[in-house]
Amino acid sequence: MSGAFGRTLKTGVLVFLLCVSLGAGGCEGTDTRDKVDDTVEEMAGKKNVDRYKKMKEDLGEIQTQQTEKYQQLDEAADDK
Repeated sequence: MSGAFGRTLKTGVLVFLLCVSLGAGGCEGTDTRDKVDDTVEEMAGKKNVDRYKKMKEDLGEIQTQQTEKYQQLDEAADDK
């Protein structure tokens, strides 16, 4: 009986270790994954497109601010 129990125990331990190693191997490290995603986005040009969109938004805001300042200067000049 101890021979059968020993084989069953060894088999169970081996199956457990196999499952743990497969499970751990399938996990992705968040830092590594972030670096890979960052590199892929850079290579694919997505980052450049995002930078362009951000720059376009910033220029739109600057233009709006300048228009408001010019209007205030015009109003101040008209009041004099």
